[in-house]
Amino acid sequence: MNTSPAQIPAGSPVLVTGGSGFIGSHLVEQLVAMGTNVTIVDSMIGGHLENLKAVQPQVKLVLGDLTNILALKRINVGDYAYIFHLAGNPYVPPSVENPHFDFHENLENAFYLLEAIRQSGSKPRLVHVSSAAVYGNPVTLPIRETDPTVPISPYGVSKLAGERYVAVYSTLYNIPAAIVRFFSVYGPRQRKQVVFDILRKLKENPNEIMVYGDGTQERDFAFVTDIVQAMLLAATVAPAQGEPYNVASGDAVTINDLVHTWCKVLNVQPEIKYTGSVRPGDAERWVVDLSRIQGLGYRSQVDFVTGLTRIRDWYEATFA
Repeated sequence: MNTSPAQIPAGSPVLVTGGSGFIGSHLVEQLVAMGTNVTIVDSMIGGHLENLKAVQPQVKLVLGDLTNILALKRINVGDYAYIFHLAGNPYVPPSVENPHFDFHENLENAFYLLEAIRQSGSKPRLVHVSSAAVYGNPVTLPIRETDPTVPISPYGVSKLAGERYVAVYSTLYNIPAAIVRFFSVYGPRQRKQVVFDILRKLKENPNEIMVYGDGTQERDFAFVTDIVQAMLLAATVAPAQGEPYNVASGDAVTINDLVHTWCKVLNVQPEIKYTGSVRPGDAERWVVDLSRIQGLGYRSQVDFVTGLTRIRDWYEATFA
């Protein structure tokens, strides 16, 4: 894992919600490496204990729904100096299929966490994880944090509402909080989304692949360890007044680019076919302005080919 320039002091008590998930587990590994005392809260709906195998003896794991855990006072948020809130539904399609599930996972959990912080009277630094889905189909490119937010999926709505609660609670109750808006995160341990889906399809059939849309959709793929760097900067360097930060790599690529790069990394030459349609709720183009997070010291460190190669190696070791 890349060493981030942002350091949380050794011995600091840190709470990570959703810490056994794809992104959360990479964050937890970095926090453990820093010598912090990590508590994880996870419902395991999207997490995997296997993701924590390298650090599980060194962390405290509290299993259950975050809202219930807070209501039953199984943890005291006032005990922590830093809180990273990653728990929630991380994908658009489940929100379209089951908006109520998405509402609870992304908005209710965030609200009850904020309420617990307010009622505790403590002032942990909160990093709240949001999504580029709050922008919907962007009005202008590149996308800036000050651009209009018009979500086109229940997922985007729940994420945006959570952001607004964080900003208001930060202002009204003096809770130091920063919001990170992730674009297309990829890396080992991710078992959904387009990067993994294309890899899986090519592994199952290296001779032919069907791709959603027409291949011209643009995404900005950020490797998971770069995402961890951004979260640590938000926790330690940001003003933490409820402000949002775009987080991506800064290099937009098309889905065509992704497919062809995977083919090179896997050394396959399939026939590529396209559905011509995209999933409901998916934006067409994401080109990102990173000026604000770069002002905190963020720099993408993992190039696209290196990132895909690391995923290939993880996939072959995990699913062989």
